[in-house]
Amino acid sequence: MPATIESIRDDLERCRTAKRAPKVFGAEVHGFKLNPVVRKSVIANFESKHEIILPEDYRRFITELGNGGAGPYYGVFKFHEMDDCDSFQRWKENDGFVGTLSKPFPHTRAWNDVPPFPEDQDDESLYDAAMERFYEIYWNTENVNGAIPICHQGCAYRNWLVVTGPEAGHIWEDLRTDQEGLKPTQLKRKKRVTFLEWYNDWLQQAVVKLPESKTGRTKR
Repeated sequence: MPATIESIRDDLERCRTAKRAPKVFGAEVHGFKLNPVVRKSVIANFESKHEIILPEDYRRFITELGNGGAGPYYGVFKFHEMDDCDSFQRWKENDGFVGTLSKPFPHTRAWNDVPPFPEDQDDESLYDAAMERFYEIYWNTENVNGAIPICHQGCAYRNWLVVTGPEAGHIWEDLRTDQEGLKPTQLKRKKRVTFLEWYNDWLQQAVVKLPESKTGRTKR
């Protein structure tokens, strides 16, 4: 049975109020708690300004359930925010990391067009210039047009939610920090995953670690 906003709310509450919280990666950061919801008027203004429509399941999540917080890895970002070292910051289109939201996400399959990586050399200035050119190409914001960052996995790995183009509504992984490119998130036999599917997969991994689930008394 597909996850709903109501079932996710119930399962988060079970994890949050358990005598022994499920031990899943990142839970010590968010404690299975969500932030207050976003006003629908804020979302409407954002969509109008950027000429996009957010995926329905993500919009419902942040306007009916919570504005980020508990979630995969270190948790879901607040709407219109992303990680900034040990804190968070609001992002802007074409800020050097996020692209143009109204332009279609350019990939329909895993992408990793790595330009030639600079070789070490004695002239430090030449090496630095070569590295700068490498990052300008590989981390060009056009590579993530039509997508918003929604989660930090740690060690500069991130997840994006595609909002424009053929891949709209799907979660993608950003592994460029290790020159492994961008690829669609896959779960079990699913080659594409929506926001709620991705979120609920993480949540159910936590639910099965609840003490009562292990006994089979309240396991769903």
